Amino acid sequence: MKIDSEHLEILAVIVDKGGLTEGAEALGKSQPSVSRTMALLEERIGTPLFEPGRRPLRPTELGSQLARLGARIRAQNQEASRLVQRYREGQAGRLRLGGTPIFFDGVVAGMVAEFQNRHSDVQIAQTYGYFDQLAASLRSGALDLAILPLHAGMIPPDMHFTPLLIGRNVIACSATHPLARRSVITLADIEPYSWIAPPADSPLFRDLQRALKSIGLDDFNVSFSGGTLASIFSVVVGSDALTVLPYSVVFSHRRTIPIQALPLRIEHPERQLGLLTFADRLPPPALPRFVAFITEKFKQLDSRMEHEQQVTRRRG
Repeated sequence: MKIDSEHLEILAVIVDKGGLTEGAEALGKSQPSVSRTMALLEERIGTPLFEPGRRPLRPTELGSQLARLGARIRAQNQEASRLVQRYREGQAGRLRLGGTPIFFDGVVAGMVAEFQNRHSDVQIAQTYGYFDQLAASLRSGALDLAILPLHAGMIPPDMHFTPLLIGRNVIACSATHPLARRSVITLADIEPYSWIAPPADSPLFRDLQRALKSIGLDDFNVSFSGGTLASIFSVVVGSDALTVLPYSVVFSHRRTIPIQALPLRIEHPERQLGLLTFADRLPPPALPRFVAFITEKFKQLDSRMEHEQQVTRRRG
């Protein structure tokens, strides 16, 4: 026997409200239509749902059991409706994000955590990659958004790129490094120290080579290479080695990790950190909400970095 689940929902409301009229009002239906529905349900199951002659209406034993089932069905339908509404509003769903390891771990991950604190029903799946892998994943539909540093001339014609932050690298060291308290650093000062290099296939590794060459350091000793941001931080903090990192990464962790930027100007990459999306694909509803959030967070980060630089210049 197949019973219409909507009929059970109506029965549950009638029982909860204590009468046909009250139930109809709660459901936004007319009393005659509700009465006809109950008559159809009784005909379907072949037995009365309410004890005759009782006011307010009192369900039979079977009527009570069916009403309890109807209440659960109604609650699940309401939950499903809320979920659909939240999905359409970008408050729920799944986002697949890709990014370069140093920037994602150093800056973006904290923003993702803050976004999920506000939107806990949005699930985020994150992967690492560099431009070629990330662009291929966007085209195949494996990613919804990539967050990476990109030169304007590298933006593919079938993709949109939204800049977030101008590229700026710094030479970083431990807060206890012999050079950490100096207000002026020269090439001769840094020559004795070894270097920590990011993965060889990363844009940041090429930045390291260009930056050191720009200050006249053509030959440098690499003591550690290829690690994650966490391992780079650990080696920097535990040694006198130097490294090149995005200023935004050093700035974001300066209060929790004893690391700082040295006052030595180096060549900055002609790239901007930004958001890359595939143009010809309808994004999941949560993506515009995430993009708006992350854009605002980067504006705030840029403002804080600029303020600190102004303070440092005044003190210097």
